[in-house]
Amino acid sequence: MSKVEESIEVHVPVRTAYDQWTQFESFPEFMEGVERVEQKTDTLTHWVTKVGGAERAFDARITEQIPDERVAWTTVEGEVRQAGVVTFHRIDDDRTKVMLQMDHDPEGLADTVGDKLGVVRHRVKGDLKRFKEFIEERGAETGAWRGRV
Repeated sequence: MSKVEESIEVHVPVRTAYDQWTQFESFPEFMEGVERVEQKTDTLTHWVTKVGGAERAFDARITEQIPDERVAWTTVEGEVRQAGVVTFHRIDDDRTKVMLQMDHDPEGLADTVGDKLGVVRHRVKGDLKRFKEFIEERGAETGAWRGRV
């Protein structure tokens, strides 16, 4: 298992940052390599990614979701094995620190080499930067799910 930890400060209230993160189907708008995410149930998502020309599909289950605090997940089926958590930390009324921690299991030679070269870390860092741009440009979330898991 490999670990990735990255964070970014976004200039929106914690509720706005959290609410946007619950809109999984919008992830392709700021996550590199994510082709689509389908919300199957309140706790199950189906992902299709394309990285380096290789398409992969997997399901992820939300294992914990606390409004304005955290969203945790683990993959349950498919070609990718990972688990992680995104936490939201209020800095002040208009700024939030978004922290992502993820464990992933590289599969095959290409994934292992990419992992050693920091490809996943670089991608996560870029995804957080694009999330920041996405939410700050909008100034509001595209939707929200305030339920608890």
